[in-house]
Amino acid sequence: MEWNEIRTFLAVAETNSFSRAAEQLHVTQPAVSKRIQALEATLGVALFDRIGKRVHLTDAGRLLKPRAHAILDSVKDTETLLRNLHARVDGRLKLATSHHVGLHRLAPVLKAFSIAHPQVELDIRFLDSEEAHALVAEGEVELAVVTLDPSGEPALDAHVLWQDPLEFVVAEDHALAHERAIAIADLAEWPAILPDLGTYTGRIVVEHFARLGVPIRTAMATNYLETIGMLVGIGLGWSVLPRTLVKPPVVRANVDCTLLGRELGYVVNPARTLSNAARTLINVLRSYRDSSQPGF
Repeated sequence: MEWNEIRTFLAVAETNSFSRAAEQLHVTQPAVSKRIQALEATLGVALFDRIGKRVHLTDAGRLLKPRAHAILDSVKDTETLLRNLHARVDGRLKLATSHHVGLHRLAPVLKAFSIAHPQVELDIRFLDSEEAHALVAEGEVELAVVTLDPSGEPALDAHVLWQDPLEFVVAEDHALAHERAIAIADLAEWPAILPDLGTYTGRIVVEHFARLGVPIRTAMATNYLETIGMLVGIGLGWSVLPRTLVKPPVVRANVDCTLLGRELGYVVNPARTLSNAARTLINVLRSYRDSSQPGF
């Protein structure tokens, strides 16, 4: 059945006339007859008895009439819901974030979002940034707020929110802690505690040293920056940490080297239509971005 056939059926049923139904629908009488014939053929029953110039509902027609009204009412309700969909912010929002970004950047964002939109159910997955990128690419989550891939990810749209400077760090009682200028080669003589080389942060550090032609003595590796800070703080090696994590017993090492840094932000899959909840969260994220970041 087609909606126009249902509307035409009701017009004929309520006017008891093909010609008056045609006037009401602003179509020709042959068009009305064709629609009724098509509907009767689809249902396999006669809906009207044609007696003289008047038409009368058959038993099948009388049975269909209230259901036809219900069908059209349902269609109208659905059209209204779809038109109003752009204004609704609800449902379940799946997003991913790294442990560091989640702990140190997202708290005020999520608080503001959840207060403004309590009807949204947040499904947050804490993962390494690399895993989060993969979930967005696979369509498992709508967006990820993470360390961005320094080499770029052509399949995803990445948007910078925060610059995250990295510092060379040692324990406050380390032999290098109070040196005014430390050559990168001298730092490399000491054991390093770094993020896994498969992570974006680990890659930034290793590639930086490789460009300088300086080898790194890696003592151990872990993906959790807070754990690295603890290990550095007890004197097991030097590392590179976000500036936000540099606090006693960890101190900045005055390495004579270009400052390293990461970009933090969100990634989405351009092939996926974002929900209203995801678009709204992105707007909140943008309101918390670095003031130095250009608009986008």
